[in-house]
Amino acid sequence: MRYIDCFNHYFPKGIWDKMLATPGAAADIGARMRGVPAIYDLDRRKQVCDMFRGKYDYTQVISLGMPPLEALGTPEQVEEFAKIGNDGMAELCVKEKDYFCGWLASLPMNSPNAAKELERAFKNGACGVQLHSNINGKALDEQEFRPVFEVAEKHNKMVFLHPSRGAFDLPDYKTEKKSKYEIWWTFGWPYETSVAMARLVFGGVLDDHPNLKVLAHHLGAMVPYFEGRVGPGWDQLGNRTTDEDYKTLRANMKKSPLQYFKEFYADTAVFGSKAATECGLAFYGADQSLFASDCPFDPEKGPGYIRETIAIMEGLKMSEADKEKICFKNAQKLLGIK
Repeated sequence: MRYIDCFNHYFPKGIWDKMLATPGAAADIGARMRGVPAIYDLDRRKQVCDMFRGKYDYTQVISLGMPPLEALGTPEQVEEFAKIGNDGMAELCVKEKDYFCGWLASLPMNSPNAAKELERAFKNGACGVQLHSNINGKALDEQEFRPVFEVAEKHNKMVFLHPSRGAFDLPDYKTEKKSKYEIWWTFGWPYETSVAMARLVFGGVLDDHPNLKVLAHHLGAMVPYFEGRVGPGWDQLGNRTTDEDYKTLRANMKKSPLQYFKEFYADTAVFGSKAATECGLAFYGADQSLFASDCPFDPEKGPGYIRETIAIMEGLKMSEADKEKICFKNAQKLLGIK
């Protein structure tokens, strides 16, 4: 079986060195990133991939890891980060095409030149673009970000939606100053992704860009599990609210909320959970799902999530044709990978 692992993270040497040399947020990448050599050490990353390349036809689509570029400085500084990162990705995928079959652009989303950089990245070979669930706290449906969606739709390139939330961004309780016990990550990231999806739906982005393709990381986050709330529940939009006219909004929507959420794409990166995989694939179907492992964020002793995700795919009760769609054919079609 061929596997195109479509949502993984890596820092090419140029952007990694630049971040470490830049004072402030750029240098504060954090213990998690520094402690994962395969996210910046090319030899180690290739060793991880080689564990699977002998048995499978295995390649990766790569994008930058956290933090979001827009969190690293002024618009001018972030424009430089984006250029270095995107150029590094393009160069790496040419030199190491046996390992990396494609890359996602990263953008200076706090800059008015974000769409311009995306145009440049697409011309340079990017097969999609990675956006985060909020832009320094701003919702994705804000008008200032619409040019980015316009460019992605124009080029028929997929938007990969990645969650972004930290311990101090939103506390779990009003009486506290931070989210404890990494709740901000375990439950906060799926919530962040789901909220961003909802804003694209109710904020009119999907209506304004009907050909836009958006992939929600981690198998659509909370949406498949909460299908009843997203469907029959949200059909009652406005019945719980008195200070805004959501009933008119709902009446003017071209489709039901559930139909919009069904139009998203999703990936299989759910940390090796069979139950989550089955739930997500039942919601999105084989045509809307792509294989991904979220490499290199694996258990300490090895690439477990790649191994576990492949094992889950091999054990699923579905036709070989549908497995092929999820494992590589959808990526070939949607990302233009040969």
